[in-house]
Amino acid sequence: MLVERIWTGNAYRNYNYLIACPKTGEALAIDPLDHEKCLATARVKGWQITQLLNTHEHADHTGGNAAVVAATGAKVIAHHKAGGRISGVDRGVQAGDVIKVGKAVELECLDTPGHTLCHICLLAHAEQPALFSGDTLFNAGAGNTHNGGDTSALYRTFAEQLAKLPGNTRLYPGHDYIETNLKFTLSREPDNAAAQALLPSVTGHDPASSVVTTLAQEHAHNTFFRLDSASVIAGLREAVPELPAKPDAQTVFRPLSELRTKW
Repeated sequence: MLVERIWTGNAYRNYNYLIACPKTGEALAIDPLDHEKCLATARVKGWQITQLLNTHEHADHTGGNAAVVAATGAKVIAHHKAGGRISGVDRGVQAGDVIKVGKAVELECLDTPGHTLCHICLLAHAEQPALFSGDTLFNAGAGNTHNGGDTSALYRTFAEQLAKLPGNTRLYPGHDYIETNLKFTLSREPDNAAAQALLPSVTGHDPASSVVTTLAQEHAHNTFFRLDSASVIAGLREAVPELPAKPDAQTVFRPLSELRTKW
């Protein structure tokens, strides 16, 4: 599997992706908002974009669809319930469906509601797995839920799906928020050594060449995987005095999500 991460450089700090088959040169475009960069990258690589996946329906992920389809004839893939929100969907997918790219690449669809209720992540099963997480999971952070989402659903996605993926899974999110998210981690958990160690290397970094983290690293520095941390809970209690003496993970997740949105 060949992966090209494309930094858009826009105000929303989007990443777009091309996933290509090394045998055939066929490629899948993920959320190709910057259609010009995606098409140009495919030309330089000698790849043919034959499919396009939208992780969810927000315009900063679907805005390049029409141009890519016009230029390549690519088939549009999205969550099976997103047809009314994304125009021109050729294939609706749900949990467990497989997207094949050429002869050598297979990507499993994960139904990951939370940021929106029609959100798909893609999991590549390989010697080193890869997760294309859209706006569900970010480096050191989680998606917000204030534009058609649901915080309880996002918590379940984290607890029941993402937390169980292999630690060596490489993370490819839909946006570059790593610097801000690590600062949020340290505002909630000042003694987090992993966040302290990583932050200097991404402060003022070039997102085009930014670090690709693994889920093992995320479990160390991402507050939303660290809901049982005594430091996180103690800091949260200062902001939310009514927090129970021994809060469960979901009770911690919800106010953390709200604090990150306002932070």
